[in-house]
Amino acid sequence: MNPKQNLLWWQRGVIYQIYPRSFKDTTGNGVGDLQGVIEKLDYLNDGSPGLTTGGTEASLGVDAIWLSPIFPSPMADFGYDVADYCDVEPLFGDLATFDQLVAEAHRRGIKIIIDYVPNHSSDQHPWFIESRSSRDNPKRDWYIWRDPRPDGSPPNNWGSYFGGPAWTLDEATGQYYLHQFVKEQPELNWRNPEVRAAMMDVLRFWLERGVDGFRVDVVGLLIKDAELRDNPPNLDADPNLPPNDLAGRQLQVYNQDQDEVHEIIRAFRRLLDEYEDRCGIGEIWFELPRWVKYYGENDDGLHLPFNFRLLRQPWQAQAMRRSVDELEAALPAFAWPNYVLGSHDSPRLASRFGGQAQARLAAMMLLTLRGTPTLYYGDELGMENGVIPPEKIQDPQGVNLGAERTRDVCRTPMQWDEGPDAGFSAVEPWLPVSADYATRNVAVQSADPTSMLNLYRRLLWYRRRSPALYGGDYQPLDAGDADVFVYLRTAGDERRLIALNFTADHRRISVPGEDTGQIVISTHLDREERVSLSDLELRPHEGVIVEL
Repeated sequence: MNPKQNLLWWQRGVIYQIYPRSFKDTTGNGVGDLQGVIEKLDYLNDGSPGLTTGGTEASLGVDAIWLSPIFPSPMADFGYDVADYCDVEPLFGDLATFDQLVAEAHRRGIKIIIDYVPNHSSDQHPWFIESRSSRDNPKRDWYIWRDPRPDGSPPNNWGSYFGGPAWTLDEATGQYYLHQFVKEQPELNWRNPEVRAAMMDVLRFWLERGVDGFRVDVVGLLIKDAELRDNPPNLDADPNLPPNDLAGRQLQVYNQDQDEVHEIIRAFRRLLDEYEDRCGIGEIWFELPRWVKYYGENDDGLHLPFNFRLLRQPWQAQAMRRSVDELEAALPAFAWPNYVLGSHDSPRLASRFGGQAQARLAAMMLLTLRGTPTLYYGDELGMENGVIPPEKIQDPQGVNLGAERTRDVCRTPMQWDEGPDAGFSAVEPWLPVSADYATRNVAVQSADPTSMLNLYRRLLWYRRRSPALYGGDYQPLDAGDADVFVYLRTAGDERRLIALNFTADHRRISVPGEDTGQIVISTHLDREERVSLSDLELRPHEGVIVEL
């Protein structure tokens, strides 16, 4: 591709997800807040152009931050149960604080993405309070209500992702309402035009406040089968699932990924396109042939359907390469790829892939593949799964389905320094700080030139200055060792070779057609040298970027 091609910010940039409850507490209640995000903006990107005199980067250098839900909420699912779509939860601040965050972020060149939770509201939302008040209330059809079966049981067999049936009986009106998560999250009826109009107004509200994009929660669930048919059994389900995991024992055929959902997504896109340079991102977990449809048929869908496929791969070079190559082959010509290795719903990257050495290699892979990377707060420190005592589990998934299913382990407080509670809060945080915080924190790693944090800073700094990395083509290479993932990124005359050793052994590779190159970054941050590419040695778990 032409290295001077004018890519948009969401194509050439790097997104950083913040879980606001766990980022920085400034009010002394143990819960992070928007003022805490404002105070840490310089850590994320201070707007400076280059390296400090010490040879490390002045800040992390991300281009956009995505905030998990900040709306008023009873917190039955920590903000994903929204009681008011057009305000800020007092725990986090208020609209004035949010406006200040947008202004301060934009001043530093940081874009703001917020969560949009259209599938379900809180049961405390005024819409649902009206809806459940009587069968003939004008908002009754804003949610999905059905009569019981003749025996009094729920209308169909659907299970909640958080355990138990996806239906709760409202005794007062004698009907069940649908909720595919906790019962406090009733599902909106997107077949109702009034619901669509109201929820489009929500998008307009935040767009007018300067939001640059939305991450749309569980977007594939918005439309359900019109007849609400029973889901078929999953004959391959894990026999050791908890007894109440009904959803896990079913094939998710009728409760999600209905073709009609794309009409709604096209409407989202038309609205975003009314504003300049805005981005629509969607949470979608479907298999590749269905997932790719969320880009739209004519570039009229989501800009970035989140690609979680690497999250599910074993730690093997060929598994990662196969996932990337399959994605590249499936994308329409207009579609821009993206990659995610960590989120608030998944075990920490360092824990999932086996340790710190693997996490460093994963960082290089994520930040050198073609497309938009999304980082998860704390992964740049190598934060690992927290240890949450059973009595301190907060996540409804862990409460309902067992401690091993809790997502709290990846939501522990950000580790800023070695002070009490890792500098996150002046009081006991809402979740326990990880035990390693005294040695794994921003302050300690900033002072260590070979730390994980400085690896991320270096990769981000280099990526921003390399058209081949932020916008170039991708070509996988066979270099004589199946345990090393090797690929070329090119833009015009600029060529960058990436070689990633997925093993705990020394490996040697031979890059076809290349004689020598200059290693500019090693994941160990201790190697910059001219090397022979016909006999390139990689240390255990080492990745390198080579200028050709």
